[in-house]
Amino acid sequence: MTEIPRTMQAVRLMGHGGLEQLVHTREARTPHAAPGEVLIDVHACGMNNTDIWVREGAYGSETDAAEVSTWRRGRSTLSFPRIQGADIVGRIVAVGGGVSRDRIGQRVMVDFSLYHRPEGDESLADIDYIGHGRDGGYAEYVAVPVANAHEITADISDAGLATFCCASLTAEQMLDRARLAEGENILITGASGGVGTALIQLARVRGAIPYAVTSAGKEQALRDIGAEDVVLRGGEDLVGEVARTVGGPVDVVADLVAGEMFNDLLRILRPEGRYTTAGAIGGPVVELDLRTMYLKHLELHGSSQGTRAAFRRLVGYIESGRIRPLLDRTFRLSQLHEAQRAFLTKSHVGKLVVVPDRHWQTIGAPYAP
Repeated sequence: MTEIPRTMQAVRLMGHGGLEQLVHTREARTPHAAPGEVLIDVHACGMNNTDIWVREGAYGSETDAAEVSTWRRGRSTLSFPRIQGADIVGRIVAVGGGVSRDRIGQRVMVDFSLYHRPEGDESLADIDYIGHGRDGGYAEYVAVPVANAHEITADISDAGLATFCCASLTAEQMLDRARLAEGENILITGASGGVGTALIQLARVRGAIPYAVTSAGKEQALRDIGAEDVVLRGGEDLVGEVARTVGGPVDVVADLVAGEMFNDLLRILRPEGRYTTAGAIGGPVVELDLRTMYLKHLELHGSSQGTRAAFRRLVGYIESGRIRPLLDRTFRLSQLHEAQRAFLTKSHVGKLVVVPDRHWQTIGAPYAP
């Protein structure tokens, strides 16, 4: 049996603010598996934009866009110190009461969503997530509900497997919300990040045709994972460039950027087209000409995280090889400050992944920056 230490390596978020709020320690108390839970030896944990925005308190409020607020906006389940990290991959090393010991030793990927409604109720109105409402994977060990730990047998590295969780579930839910169908065109902004690259692959799974909006230098990488073609961001005429590139109507826009391009994205959509968003890295406060929306009969969908059913579909796609990991590089857990600085440059394609230092030689080193 694996001996579980009393203390562990972790990075704790001490409050809202800059990188100084992320404090590395080797003396964090190791969690235990409560009834209905499993304890996971973390091998890798993917990084997400949500980690940054929660640290910064950058979610604002419905009345003040600049207000310091976390992801739940006014009804937060976040308390400090908190161990962040949602995209957890590892091995089950202990189980709580009511959980079969047969699960010990399984390699698992964690569904990071905390569902507050019974199985079958797909509402996400009061959802939370691991790394926010409870401690996450920027640590050597994490305890999670047993239902969230999905065994994975696919021949993918632990670091590669940690690229899927949050990004792919977010992307799948966006496509569900927009009802993307076989043969439709979809334009994806912020296409080189974790969610963007997942959207490209998952659009192809549905038989749709994805077009990517990205910055120079990333074009071929996006074509390699399924983008039909690429439009460069920052040009003077986004609407015209998309029209020339796609050569036909755009049925769906999946937007992760917003900001100044928001109205152009609505112009790009065909009448009765659908817009779906799960992020706003280019600016969350936008100008909306409601005439464009109502005269074109457009649908606008906000989306965050995803359902249990969507996560199970992702597991199937991974096991069957229908989607593949896109790992840019890995960082030691003790280098989390450096990892977040690298993330903020937006120079990567795919995902950045953090590996506990004790697993570095076997998991992280081949992908070291």
